[in-house]
Amino acid sequence: MQPSIPNPDPRFHTENIKKMLGELIEHLREDTCQISEPKAQVLFETTAEVLKGLQTAFSHYEEGKEPGMRQ
Repeated sequence: MQPSIPNPDPRFHTENIKKMLGELIEHLREDTCQISEPKAQVLFETTAEVLKGLQTAFSHYEEGKEPGMRQ
């Protein structure tokens, strides 16, 4: 992981986090196809879905749609 670049704009940081989450989601889904143990497959896919939800929350924040984050 690279060090954070100083920038006061929260959207700059949310974009970076969304990108990292996307990369991790992709990695988990690729690994799910390579693993033969059903419990591990479920764990990896569930983790990917949870991270997808977090990625969506970051998008909603950027769009001003997240109810708890409205000003």
